[in-house]
Amino acid sequence: MNYYLAVDIGASSGRHMLGHVENGKICLEEMYRFENNLIEKNGHLCWDTSALFDSIIKGMQACKAAGKIPVTMGIDTWAVDFALLDANDNLIGDTVAYRDKRTEGMKSAYPFDELYAKTGIQYQPFNTVYQLLALKKEAPQLLQNAQSLLMIPDYFGFLLTGVKKQEYTNATSTALVNAAEKTWDMPLIDALGLPQKLFGELSMPKTAVGNLSDEIKNKVGFDCTVVLPATHDTGSAFLAVPARDDNAVYISSGTWSLLGVENEAPLTSPQSAAANFTNEGGFEYRYRYLKNIMGLWMIQSIRRNLDKKYSFAELEQMAREAGGFDSIVDVNDESFLAPTSMIDAVKAYCEATNQAVPSTIGETVQCVYKSLALGYAEAIKQLSALTGKKYTSINIVGGGSKDGYLNELTAKATGLTVFAGPTEGTALGNLMAQMIAKNEYKSLHAARAAIKLSFEIKEIKP
Repeated sequence: MNYYLAVDIGASSGRHMLGHVENGKICLEEMYRFENNLIEKNGHLCWDTSALFDSIIKGMQACKAAGKIPVTMGIDTWAVDFALLDANDNLIGDTVAYRDKRTEGMKSAYPFDELYAKTGIQYQPFNTVYQLLALKKEAPQLLQNAQSLLMIPDYFGFLLTGVKKQEYTNATSTALVNAAEKTWDMPLIDALGLPQKLFGELSMPKTAVGNLSDEIKNKVGFDCTVVLPATHDTGSAFLAVPARDDNAVYISSGTWSLLGVENEAPLTSPQSAAANFTNEGGFEYRYRYLKNIMGLWMIQSIRRNLDKKYSFAELEQMAREAGGFDSIVDVNDESFLAPTSMIDAVKAYCEATNQAVPSTIGETVQCVYKSLALGYAEAIKQLSALTGKKYTSINIVGGGSKDGYLNELTAKATGLTVFAGPTEGTALGNLMAQMIAKNEYKSLHAARAAIKLSFEIKEIKP
């Protein structure tokens, strides 16, 4: 029996999921879980990549202790953030997080309509292109001295193997990859004044990075091959969607809600740009045509503001009890990106828009839940107009698919049947890429068929 290891790191936590195939079904086992916390460093919000890599090693050691050695492993994380390496392959500068404010005002550096026509990537204030322009302005010597740019999962793959690869699906999130040509847009990179040396050959999911270095083998007690999944976690999550037909909308639900479909070609029209839909590169050069919606980050932040006194289930119940509270917010408003207090930010938005201000925890959470569901409904209307297709159902994967109340509100707001699950969408997609690479499944179609057999999918009628 072959074991495969998915290291799936999100914006607030990570886990090691071991998978194997038994009687055609995919079986999962969580081996290790760890927290991911932002740190303040040199005036910026940063990722603690050293602590994260220590956690990657500990999870691999847990596999060894259990006597379950993976033949391959893959790492996925959030998108847009990166590490810079010098000529000696040492980290230079800090791994600044996308929630940092350094990119404020950077959009004006290059006409967005031209950027979108080339790359098909939606405007987000934290897109890699704006992070690099902010770095060029703040610390140009770092870009001058850097010899390599690696997205965060590529960086961890390098630390494991000593081999540097730039993976395609995550690279597209930089807004520096030409959507039609599927490679770095060097004329754009030149126009932005960014060093070409940072942008090398792109590798596709299923590509082997290499085996573990001797140092890592000694630490974890085994060797295996590091394989690229879709290293952008949304790319992995979309792989695991068990859609019944081509008329299903996908939502990868977690800290962010990524809502969209798979297309065979990018849509880079001015109308698509105005609606702020993105064309992210996917497995086997599919395009994930989707919209970023703030997602459960808002609920997670409210819980943190309350010192985690209440479980998510308790917050959900409070929201149900406040179901008559009708105020709504624009969940994609930048005031909700990284406020000191999410509770205060929600109240301030309601007050500024002349709506009833939530006075209880339940009303605050209800406001967020209802706003998310209505945001999904509006995005699906836009999606239908842009693609010319009528969508008949919604598939929700990821941790947020367990949120029964949000699923109910989504079905009600959209008028569409919701199919919720599997919850481990991202880790599953990561494992599927590895399993396809090792011929456990002959194709993505076969692997998706196995998902339907392997996991419970809940149906919620509108």
